[in-house]
Amino acid sequence: MVCPYCNKVETNVIDSRKNSDGHSIRRRRECSKCKIRFTTYEKAEIGLLVQKRSGEIQEFVYEKLYKGVESAFGGLDLNEKQLKTLVDNIHNVIKEQGIKVKSEFIGETVLSHLKEVNKVAYLRFASVYKEFSDASDFEKEVAEL
Repeated sequence: MVCPYCNKVETNVIDSRKNSDGHSIRRRRECSKCKIRFTTYEKAEIGLLVQKRSGEIQEFVYEKLYKGVESAFGGLDLNEKQLKTLVDNIHNVIKEQGIKVKSEFIGETVLSHLKEVNKVAYLRFASVYKEFSDASDFEKEVAEL
C-alpha cells in the first residue's frame, strides 16, 4: 500500500479487524518513512455476470441497481441510509446466486424487496420492468397486491 502522505511504496500493517458487516476488513497502517498512521479498507469485489433476456452477458453494475431502486422511490420518503441498506440487501441476495445471474432473477428480487417496503415504489419499478403498456396493466398489478 502506498502512503497517501509521502508516497512511499511500503507501509506496515499495525492492526486488522473485520468490519461489523463482516464483508470488509479495516487495516491500520503506518508509513515506515514519515511515520504517519492511516486507515484502509479492503472489500472483496466479486465479478458478477448478468445474462440478459436476449442471451447477452454483461458485467453486473451496482450503480445501475442503485439508480433503478432510487428511481422507483422518486420523491417518496426514503433517506439515503435506508436506500443504501435496501440496495445492499438486494445485492446480497443476488450474490448468493453465484457468479452468473439471470436479469429476470434480479428484477424479481428487486420487486419482492420493494413490495415489502413501499407499494408505490413497487408499482413504479414493475411498470418499467414488466413493460406496462396501458392503465389496465397497472390495474392488474394493483389487484395482485
